[in-house]
Amino acid sequence: MEYEMRAEYEEGGSPAQADAPVKIWHMVRLDETQAICGHDLDPGSATQPSDAWGTHAAEPFCHSCGALYLREVP
Repeated sequence: MEYEMRAEYEEGGSPAQADAPVKIWHMVRLDETQAICGHDLDPGSATQPSDAWGTHAAEPFCHSCGALYLREVP
């Protein structure tokens, strides 16, 4: 299974705003909008490749997604 990271924005922020602050990054299955922790995300939100997980680019990262991701990745 392939994954990517998808942004959840601060209150009042949206993907339409180029400089919208990211509240937290979640892990999603590739091309999906529901995080593996169950949080629904905007389909237009920013994404990053899953290999950014664990790097500065992925901070802050959803702790629940992190735990579930480690269980799902072989």
